[in-house]
Amino acid sequence: MQKLKIFLVLTGYQITWLACVFGETKFSYPMLGTWVGITFLLTYFYYNQNRQKFIKVSLLIAVPGYIFDTLLVYFQIYDFETITKLGTLPLWMIILWLSFSTLFDEILTFFKSYKILGIILSGVLGPLTYYLGEPIGVIKIYNFQVFIISMILFWMILMIYYLNYVLKNY
Repeated sequence: MQKLKIFLVLTGYQITWLACVFGETKFSYPMLGTWVGITFLLTYFYYNQNRQKFIKVSLLIAVPGYIFDTLLVYFQIYDFETITKLGTLPLWMIILWLSFSTLFDEILTFFKSYKILGIILSGVLGPLTYYLGEPIGVIKIYNFQVFIISMILFWMILMIYYLNYVLKNY
């Protein structure tokens, strides 16, 4: 059952990510990711055995991520190519960060035994995901050097924070 749950969570997050990015760029339906993400989150929440823990973990991951993205857009390091902004970010970024937090609630706990690997992978894969958004047409990077340095640092710090604080307290 655990493998099925991991597969479903990963699939739900990936479908949400694809709906957010391609709903905006390819289908001209920017709300697609929001609706898909809300459906995924409600389903995840409904079947979650520890909802209170999930809400705490989700907020401890999604809020810093959303603030980080907001700051980098505000300081014109990058921007999202979107028509549906809430403040400086696309509306779907709220849903995407909350959907991403499901990985921390269920899957990334694996890295508590492999902290260095988790930190390195986070520092590589997090920035890579954003960088790949440029050729897709969902993000425009204005200052690549500041972008890459801040992304690597943020994603590594996020994983350190998760492994040393969130996992131990929730």
